[in-house]
Amino acid sequence: MTHGILSPYPVLMSFNDGAQLDPTRVSDTRGRSGSKTGLAIGGGGGIIALILAIILGPNALSSMLSPTADSQTTTVTNTDGSSVAENCKTGADANKREDCRIVATVSSLDSYWVNGATDLRLTDFVVPEVDIFANGTQTACGSATSAVGPFYCPGDSTIYIDPTFFGELTRNYGADSGALAQEYVVAHEYGHHIQNLTGAIKNSQVGSGSQGGSVRVELQADCYAGVWANHAASTTDADGNRLLEPLTEKDVRSALSAAAAVGDDHIQQQSSGRVSPESWTHGSSAQRQVWFMNGYKTGDPGQCDT
Repeated sequence: MTHGILSPYPVLMSFNDGAQLDPTRVSDTRGRSGSKTGLAIGGGGGIIALILAIILGPNALSSMLSPTADSQTTTVTNTDGSSVAENCKTGADANKREDCRIVATVSSLDSYWVNGATDLRLTDFVVPEVDIFANGTQTACGSATSAVGPFYCPGDSTIYIDPTFFGELTRNYGADSGALAQEYVVAHEYGHHIQNLTGAIKNSQVGSGSQGGSVRVELQADCYAGVWANHAASTTDADGNRLLEPLTEKDVRSALSAAAAVGDDHIQQQSSGRVSPESWTHGSSAQRQVWFMNGYKTGDPGQCDT
């Protein structure tokens, strides 16, 4: 499969073809090398990391993203030498390419949260950085490989995504190929940035299991993703053009299929044949769907207190 370029699955058209994207909003480090050093990992959403956390315990994700004492360099590759700066300029591009869909979704999330941040009484709102990488990357939370899946690092306020994750989400975990399934993933990670600004992300270290802080933080990020989805059709580009078409019931079902695919119980059942709520880190499929829909139905981030 081409890494993060053309979608290998048919997707619903969701972005307005003529909407103008700002590709400089997203860093494309595929084919580059770089280094960051630093602090600690926040709440990520990677499927492979989630499996390891379920099987090996809640510290498994942190061990996969180990803080580094010395600067290291990770080299990654982009299979066709292209980048989002060259290819992701319009909504039409976002409807064809997974990496451009990330750029467009970030634009929509910015449009909502920059204007909607007052609902959470945030001041001096700063948008997160977003990095599209391939194979591996270096973050303020430590080094990571694509096996971790999409994640947010509070140490550098950056969302990290390898677009090949979307194919895995569909092939291996049962999410459908609708565009909103992919956009939900980006919106969930953006939700962790909101939690970093409010301070709620620190609650991920409180307690464990199905009633623990990690589950509550992840479900709140799902709710924030639903809040964005409620307002997505009203988000605009820099020229005031609407970014997305109004969502359909089929779009919402796509997002719910992704939420179910990354439920702890679903992944536990697939990986080990049994469900162990005491080791949950993200919440069950049903919980993740419920909280996404709570945000989607209300459109109010104030209703996301898990």
